Amino acid sequence: MDATTATDLTEYDDLHVGIFDLDGLFRHKLVDAKKAAKLIDRGYSFCDVIHAWDSAEMQWEDDRTYIDRPARVYPETIRHWPFGPRAGVAIADFTGEYGEKSPRNQLARQLDRAGAMGFEVTAAFEYEFFLLDETADSLRAKNYRDLQHFAKANRTYSLQSAASYGDLFDGLRACMKTLGIGLDSLHTELGPGCFEAPLVAVQGIRAADDAALFRNFARAYFARAGLTTVFMSKLDPGLSGQSGHFHVSLQRDGAPVFHDPDAPDGLSQDARHFIGGLLRLMPEMLVLTAHSVNAYKRLVPGAWAPTWASWGVQNRTAAVRIINDSPEATRVEFRVPSADSNPHAVMAMCLAAGLWGIENEVDPGQPLDGSAYEVTPAPETRFPRDLVEAADRLEASDTARTLFGDAFVDHFVRSRRHEVKDYLRQVTEWEIRRYLELF
Repeated sequence: MDATTATDLTEYDDLHVGIFDLDGLFRHKLVDAKKAAKLIDRGYSFCDVIHAWDSAEMQWEDDRTYIDRPARVYPETIRHWPFGPRAGVAIADFTGEYGEKSPRNQLARQLDRAGAMGFEVTAAFEYEFFLLDETADSLRAKNYRDLQHFAKANRTYSLQSAASYGDLFDGLRACMKTLGIGLDSLHTELGPGCFEAPLVAVQGIRAADDAALFRNFARAYFARAGLTTVFMSKLDPGLSGQSGHFHVSLQRDGAPVFHDPDAPDGLSQDARHFIGGLLRLMPEMLVLTAHSVNAYKRLVPGAWAPTWASWGVQNRTAAVRIINDSPEATRVEFRVPSADSNPHAVMAMCLAAGLWGIENEVDPGQPLDGSAYEVTPAPETRFPRDLVEAADRLEASDTARTLFGDAFVDHFVRSRRHEVKDYLRQVTEWEIRRYLELF
């Protein structure tokens, strides 16, 4: 990533300047580099509709006139555009009162909070996704039925898939390298056309920026190859859900904070309190990591996803898995987020809860030794059952309001209720098969 200033855009002819909406989609404009330099220097403006519509671009705030709001372009985020020469990509965000509704700005606040506590934050996301041998036109022509998967004979950690489609994935790696996004690895996963891409850990807000740009540009890259990338939480009842696990660790003056060589499990008190805060607040703030109707189809037993606020050392059935292979690598893996979660909201929620746990010295209790699926969880640790309950719980959370402010909580809750309202109008194929001949 280029640390470029407003006076140093000479290597670019154009700049793609964009803001992430509530669902993590990159809404951008292409501007001339000379104009971009002025925008960086003097400020930017962007229509506020992108925080007032759903993923189908249906407006849900009827009292709005949809005006341009002040925003800021961050020159330190400039990267090279991967689909042509002499173009760049820059991230912007709303400022002022309206900016409080942005998940990215909320994350920046939590990172400032961590800094004030003496911590540096290192983090990374890992994404599972399906590839379909479909285009936008073919999906619409068949009304999204009888989907054809790419690499139908795919298996987990498959050498055959890697050998057969190596050129395609070399191109993905090159695309991400141009953007300055490191892939820690790339491998096949469970199911036809299923792949996983863990990103390289980086410091600060760039971890979420990398994750959001990865999803947006992976979709674009594979679309150029005639394929459709699917980051949905749950694509099919017979297939595993798609995760967007989040890894995070803290450092102080470069030294790992979560490691204690004298502790039996190698975890420091700060680590245990961070875990405690995450477990305590996870159920009431879950909607920040599971913000679609579809996300709750993944958070069920037997879907390779957690169902309650639990933790364990190297335990993949828990909501929080502790990885303690080495002092430097000791970290929290937050396994609740799905591949379609907004990465800025995920990182903001995880940091806010973990830092709150450190401040309040929250005890996480004993780690799970066995499967979390075989435990009857306490009522307060259970996840909300659906998006309705999750939105209600965030709205009622005094702690969330203290950490994020009323403006953000109320705005996010209202957006999720609109999503539910639209969903409840629909009649699914399951309902027709279930009830048509019965009632």
